[in-house]
Amino acid sequence: MATLVHDDLLDEAPMRRGRPTVADAKGPAAAIQTGDFLFARAFAELTASGSPSAVRALADAALALSQGEMDQQRAAFDLHLTEQAYLARCRRKTASLFSVACRLGSLAGGGGPAAAARLAAFGENVGLAFQIFDDILDLTGAPSETGKRRGADLRDGTVTLPVILALQLEPGLAHALEADPEGDALEELCDRLAAHAGLELARERALGYVTAARRALEGPVDGASTDALLDIADAVVDRYA
Repeated sequence: MATLVHDDLLDEAPMRRGRPTVADAKGPAAAIQTGDFLFARAFAELTASGSPSAVRALADAALALSQGEMDQQRAAFDLHLTEQAYLARCRRKTASLFSVACRLGSLAGGGGPAAAARLAAFGENVGLAFQIFDDILDLTGAPSETGKRRGADLRDGTVTLPVILALQLEPGLAHALEADPEGDALEELCDRLAAHAGLELARERALGYVTAARRALEGPVDGASTDALLDIADAVVDRYA
């Protein structure tokens, strides 16, 4: 929740899940304070567990998240961003949180190192798939369904995988992207990218990460049931189908 409050502030997003964001409703200062409070509460909960490993894991994830956000800001409007750089950013700013959530579950449940590593790998792959699908939805989703403006990434200069792959197939798209479109022009560009073969390639990449996530949980995981986690992996796909 802390990351969402801060992310909405950085993105100047007016809506989250169909409701006004903290930043939009209460202002930037309140959003900063709310996000900081939630981060502090998260670490307080883990400290109470008495597990230094758990606190260290969340601290590493929080650091990775901050680095990922800085990566995104540095790469704003960079149409030469590579797929590798995009994925590295996604691992930091999104997948790290999914991964640490699964690792913490293993630590809290008494799982061994091998189980923790497999669960963390599951979380990372689900997180990568989630981010790619979310970037696709920015181009294809209706505001009434997503709760946010269509084309927000294009407007903010956040170069995502569908755009990277579309540019590889059609370098001429750079002219339309550099024009900083608004209004009807932005809608037309979203329509063009939504129908582009690059977007379908991005979808295939996301599905590949879902497959990798499910593969990480094949076989026994220290006797734990993985049914709920596998349902989560499927739900990531179903949400964006």
